[in-house]
Amino acid sequence: MVFVSVYPLLKEFKRIPNKFKGQLIDTLRLSVKAGHGGNGFPKYGGVGGQGGCVYCVAKEDLTLAKVLKRYPTKQIRAGHGEDSCKARLLGRRGMDIRVEVPVGVTILDDDGKKLGELNDDSSHCIVARGGGGGCTGTSFIGRKGEQHSIKLDLKLIADVGLVGFPNAGKSTLLKAISNARPKIADYPFTTIRPQIGIIDYPDLRQISMADLPGLIEGAHTNIGMGHKFLKHIERTRLLVMVVDMFGFKLSPSHPHRSSIENVFALNKELELYDESLFEKPCILLLNKMDLSTNKADVTELIAKVNNLKDCSDAECPTDLASKNYIKFERIIPISAKDNDNVTSVKTAIRDVLDDYAERQLMIDDRLSRLLNEQSQSKIV
Repeated sequence: MVFVSVYPLLKEFKRIPNKFKGQLIDTLRLSVKAGHGGNGFPKYGGVGGQGGCVYCVAKEDLTLAKVLKRYPTKQIRAGHGEDSCKARLLGRRGMDIRVEVPVGVTILDDDGKKLGELNDDSSHCIVARGGGGGCTGTSFIGRKGEQHSIKLDLKLIADVGLVGFPNAGKSTLLKAISNARPKIADYPFTTIRPQIGIIDYPDLRQISMADLPGLIEGAHTNIGMGHKFLKHIERTRLLVMVVDMFGFKLSPSHPHRSSIENVFALNKELELYDESLFEKPCILLLNKMDLSTNKADVTELIAKVNNLKDCSDAECPTDLASKNYIKFERIIPISAKDNDNVTSVKTAIRDVLDDYAERQLMIDDRLSRLLNEQSQSKIV
């Protein structure tokens, strides 16, 4: 007697491709097809059942990698509507499919049209509508359901987003300030996917911080990781810009940028991508102060950063000039390896976030008062 084990086959079927292991998937394309409407019953005027719809439902603690694991073929099909018959003149509706997706997903169709944006837990939207059941208006023939591809575009939701060029010390700072354990090395592009860390405070307050892959010049045109990076900072409440005090040079073919030029370059990339990012509060960290640095140079640099518009052409090359400039809430010289510096950064982050929240509440109160006054004047 020969025994054949099916375990290797099951193991092979459940295995996730290596290219997806350990990766943060922030874009996923799915093929969705709604159900076909059931046919009617002409003899008795019966109406076919409505085809099932495909919904996307936001759920906390979910990732696109888990969505891919649940739908490895990327094919999602809703149930067809039931045909009308003598025993059931009104056909049953086809079964709807509810696809659970992470909170923070934007859903786009093939043409780039936004179908929905799910920012809250349990929020949902229809991505494919079922076909209508057959009736007198359709000669009792059921209609086809919608069928197309959708793109799930995930934007991380974090309180703080770290912005800077490669090798500026963002990962070192995240590791020192939070519970995250990102990869750290002395060469650029160590961070190739976003890392999320949680900053804990003695009173149990928690603030989430995202370390994103380093920007390079031209990111607004999608050079390098470009939009893959920039889209994630749209949903942060506070930007923390990290700049190397000794400047940065991407490669031998690129010019060496001083620290002040790096500030101008980062400002330029944010402006060209989305000017609304300037509405967010921002903290500037001048990193690597543990190396030999003249304090007078640091004081001079801080004075220049506070007045970016008034900097000379020599300090701001023509290609880095912008129409608008970020106004920094705090400018802090630090060494990401120094615990005392890290504590001051944690305090500054909390204070700026709290101040920003208070300003937003004041603005909301003013708007509500204006709306109430306008409504009362219309009534009078």
